[in-house]
Amino acid sequence: MQVEVLQGGFAGSDSNGLQGPRNVPLERGCCESALECEAVLADYADKQSLRKALDGVSAVYVVCSPIPQLVELESNMVDACKEAEVKHVVLNSALGAGDYPKSFSGCTAGRRQAQGGRYELHDRAAQWVLQNIVAFNAPSIRTQGAFCAAMGDAKVSYLDVGDIAVVAVKSLHGGAHGGKTYELNGPEAISNQELAKRISKITGRTVNYVDIPESAQRESMLGLGMPEWQVTALLELQQYYRQGGAARTDGLLQSLIERPPVTLDQYLTANAREFRDQAASA
Repeated sequence: MQVEVLQGGFAGSDSNGLQGPRNVPLERGCCESALECEAVLADYADKQSLRKALDGVSAVYVVCSPIPQLVELESNMVDACKEAEVKHVVLNSALGAGDYPKSFSGCTAGRRQAQGGRYELHDRAAQWVLQNIVAFNAPSIRTQGAFCAAMGDAKVSYLDVGDIAVVAVKSLHGGAHGGKTYELNGPEAISNQELAKRISKITGRTVNYVDIPESAQRESMLGLGMPEWQVTALLELQQYYRQGGAARTDGLLQSLIERPPVTLDQYLTANAREFRDQAASA
């Protein structure tokens, strides 16, 4: 049996109001036909629901939304796994979790609690994913032909969520992956200036990167209605990147998935239409 444990995902959500991505209500059986598995709904904030969901489960993949309650919610799952005597737990965290300020400390809390447990813990840390380029940069590129951030010339080695999923599946099988911490990075590290050039080349339109002061980015994000804790967390993450924390490329990802990882150019080519101006796309 495969169990899908789904978190409410937003502050204040509970087991009576489970929401999926983009606040879409989740219904029991919503993925059963597609995945040929039994779906069990549970809430990270509801320890009793977690215990029920883990009945008969031998491996768990733990991923929690980056919210203020992250430490508490991940700890709830780790405790539930201990009580259910789950054999293999894969904890999804963020690259450099041990170095992050308090706002991102939750990914290390679960790991510390897991020590001494009766199961193997596999910590899988990843950094900025390719899909974030469309999510965060495409809207302003479509309307203004530019994207902004307080990143300077910091380089990031982007990786694809599909490649991360392959590593997660392999880790869930245990074996040689038991007790390992994998810090995943992509096949190349590039700056935002280079990213703008790549997007320009692939889309056939001029795209610029505008480096702005951190204070201006904070003001902009707050103006969009983002909560202050999230703005602070993202800016702290960028500080980590400016210090070189995301520029590593060591080939570990390719060795784990046993094929070349998805490259930046491949991703941009497949999603070129997301960056074209609205008039041209109409």
